Amino acid sequence: MAAPASALLFSIISLAAVLFFIGGANADFNRDAEITWGDGRAKIVDGGRGLSLSLDRFSGAGFQSRKHYLFGRFDTQLKLVPGDSAGTVTTFFLTSEGEGHDEIDFEFLGNSSGEPYTVHTNVYAAGKGNKEQQFRLWFDPSAAFHTYSIVWNPQRIIFLVDNIPIRVHTHHEALGVPFPTRQPMRVQCSLWNADDWATQGGRVKTDWSKAPFVAHYRNFKIDGSEATNTNKNSNSLNAGAWRTQGLDANGRNRLRWVQQKYMIYNYCTDHPRFPQGIPTECKQSRF
Repeated sequence: MAAPASALLFSIISLAAVLFFIGGANADFNRDAEITWGDGRAKIVDGGRGLSLSLDRFSGAGFQSRKHYLFGRFDTQLKLVPGDSAGTVTTFFLTSEGEGHDEIDFEFLGNSSGEPYTVHTNVYAAGKGNKEQQFRLWFDPSAAFHTYSIVWNPQRIIFLVDNIPIRVHTHHEALGVPFPTRQPMRVQCSLWNADDWATQGGRVKTDWSKAPFVAHYRNFKIDGSEATNTNKNSNSLNAGAWRTQGLDANGRNRLRWVQQKYMIYNYCTDHPRFPQGIPTECKQSRF
């Protein structure tokens, strides 16, 4: 008899957690990150193993990686704002600098007490985005830490939650579709107020009587090709497994499971948004 789906999922998550902790033993915010804004609302704790961001009616906070990277695997464990988090946005993303920037986004859109977060993903290349996919999660992301990962290599971008793929964005070079391949990016994370759009399209506003809102990060880990300040066009790749990482049959099955049960928006199926036809990459294999 096949194992129950819940038992199988628990096994997958448990194995992913073990693998993450083995690989993330040397994660250190003091070494790898710098606080960029928030006037004391961002705090490195536990000797560099953790970092908290807080939001009140005056300001949120943020931090970024000290270095730029051109491809890699980027992981953090995150415990989101508990309770009534409506209006808040907690982020974990990669971005380049300047006009025509590239960006790879994880954004967690808060909601009223008892209602699920929306996990918003997007990819920008040469300043153009509009490639949104949104998901619910199969757990309460504010009750405990969970691992969120971005794999970025020349072939594809993979978004993972507890090492389970939720989205793959493939580089269709032959079709001329822009893809982030040339601009080094930093990791950036933040907690901020976006109650004009974040929760139910802005209909639910931030309840400041619940402030300060606090999100917690830990085990910030980067395994990537560093681009130095003197050579930000470097495209050398190290020997990391992310270099050619894709999905095997098991990974494709997990991706289908997430997208069938937990995806709530996919730009590729939003035909009214694209009356001239869906974007070219949507017609290709998602793996």
